[in-house]
Amino acid sequence: MKTTPTKLMLVILILLSAFWTKADVTLPPFFNCNMVLQQGIPIPVWGWASPGEKVSVTFNNKTVTTRTGKDGKWNVTLAPMNYGGPYKMLIKGNNQRTIENILIGEVWVCSGQSNMEFGLASALQAEAEIAASNYPEIRLFTVKKRIAKTPQENLEEGEWWECSPISSPRFSAVAYFFGRALYQKLKVPIGLIHTSWGGTVAETWTSPETIEKNPDFAKMLEALRKVDLNEYAKSVEKEIRDRLQEYATTDQGMNGEKAIWAEAEFNDQTWKTMPVPAYIEKNGLQGADGFFWFRKDFVADDLMAGKLATVELSKINDSDITWINGVRVGSTELKAEAKRVYTIPEGVLKAGKNNITVRVEDVGGNGGMYGDPQEMKITCGYKSIPLAGDWKYKIGLLKVNTSLGPNSYPTLLYNGMINPLIPYGIKGVIWYQGEGNAGRAYQYRKVFSDMILDWRKQWNQGDFPFLFVQLANFMKPDSVPSESSWAELREAQTMALELPKTGMASAIDVGDALDIHPKDKQTVGKRLALSALNVAYRQNIEYMGPVFKEMKITGNKAVLTFSHVANGLTIKDKYGYVKGFAIAGADHKFFWAKAKVTAPDTVEVSAMEVNQPVAVRYGWANNPDDVNLYNSVGLPADPFRTDKWKGVTE
Repeated sequence: MKTTPTKLMLVILILLSAFWTKADVTLPPFFNCNMVLQQGIPIPVWGWASPGEKVSVTFNNKTVTTRTGKDGKWNVTLAPMNYGGPYKMLIKGNNQRTIENILIGEVWVCSGQSNMEFGLASALQAEAEIAASNYPEIRLFTVKKRIAKTPQENLEEGEWWECSPISSPRFSAVAYFFGRALYQKLKVPIGLIHTSWGGTVAETWTSPETIEKNPDFAKMLEALRKVDLNEYAKSVEKEIRDRLQEYATTDQGMNGEKAIWAEAEFNDQTWKTMPVPAYIEKNGLQGADGFFWFRKDFVADDLMAGKLATVELSKINDSDITWINGVRVGSTELKAEAKRVYTIPEGVLKAGKNNITVRVEDVGGNGGMYGDPQEMKITCGYKSIPLAGDWKYKIGLLKVNTSLGPNSYPTLLYNGMINPLIPYGIKGVIWYQGEGNAGRAYQYRKVFSDMILDWRKQWNQGDFPFLFVQLANFMKPDSVPSESSWAELREAQTMALELPKTGMASAIDVGDALDIHPKDKQTVGKRLALSALNVAYRQNIEYMGPVFKEMKITGNKAVLTFSHVANGLTIKDKYGYVKGFAIAGADHKFFWAKAKVTAPDTVEVSAMEVNQPVAVRYGWANNPDDVNLYNSVGLPADPFRTDKWKGVTE
């Protein structure tokens, strides 16, 4: 057949077009300069190119070649290597990529919620710690926050940084202190992959494969699969507005510049009530942002009338304007952590009935008046009027947050922030989370263990070490022994130690009663490193505090023995008293107990009110602030209970 010039030109154009449209070789962002590859295991490397394209990877003078599949994805496995570097990696396909300054070392994934996200710049002695953070063989990678409906294959962006005062301030403080402690002990390169999101629950970090087997979440996962993300915002806004019956487009409490809802004699009889302090989301206003008005009447006596006074409102998230008897006395804008303390001028207070009105603006997340109830009061001289309790409230302007949040459905963060990392070679995981699940602590027993097993299955690297932080002490201490959701969450965390190659770092003595984000992240990082040295690196060191072993009843005393005491139990108290124990009989009524160390691994517990003890608890509270039982290497005893009585979250 004769080929005409026109036909020949057409064939040439088709061939050139195929060449021109051939895709460049691309890689996930964590395959980049400054990365750390895990030593001692086969090294997976992968990326994308045109379907059927030949791709070669050259590393340490060895080349591995493959071709992409129909989906354009390629992957190779490099031979295990020992510690060292720096190395270069050359990837060739239609184009060529060179990755430099690669180290072979120990790679750890660092995940969880806000206490893992908490940056070095906010930690104790931050300025000095940042100045000293010059460790070029520690490499830092932070995963960009992202939720996804289905498991994603790639991250949107990211890069490895050598650890320095430039890169460390915004990196996870816990992860940094953990990595630094390992580096100082092992003297090998350390790679830290930080992937966390504040306020999140464990089920959002778990894969669809595991979640669909859990009856507590299977229906939510099925609902997620039916969600049309394009219509999601509209449906959420309609649901919230219909539920709250609020459709106003301007703040109803304001008439121009005049605050009509703050007038002293304004009739608020039709308003609803809400306990304060408390986040509005805890009181029927889930998903609501905007302007919220609060009013409360109080009585002042003759001695306070007309006098200079002070009003305290603890904390308000996010902004506020405050009036007393219609007189504006103060305002604060976008300072959720700031204490509200305003001066009430002379002549404003009157004898008898008075009114306080607060207009709160919530711009997103939790909102409202929150904090310590004792910090909500009006003070005049030596007299004080408490303001905590029921307040009247009404929505002035509802602004609906229509974005899909990380806790809206299970699996969202696994899909967007974990699955794209798999199967990058790692040594293990450190995890700091649990606050978000504390109200469902009994359920967490299964959710947390399932998540650990899930990640191990998805990575397909065997039972890699999984180390986690037990919740710190938080909130106001109890005056009498009480039930506690946080104690039950700590118990659920302890139960996860039944899984192989797990370790737990206690934070029961480094918390802050008034701050869910304690600043002492150094201690947490060091204790996680102790677990790693034992669990992951098989060093014969004590890595846990005293752990309850067994109890025997002798008369009116309970005798408890402990493991992980090192050279013996110690007490952090100059008088030698053991604090934090409570004891109960068969009636389930607990009383604070007297306790003393009677042998290197033994504590004797008793109380005058309990003649026939049945159960003992230690540190069983949201904030057991007086616990002081340690082992000889300075690690605190884990909170525990000997009973299996039904808890508040079961």
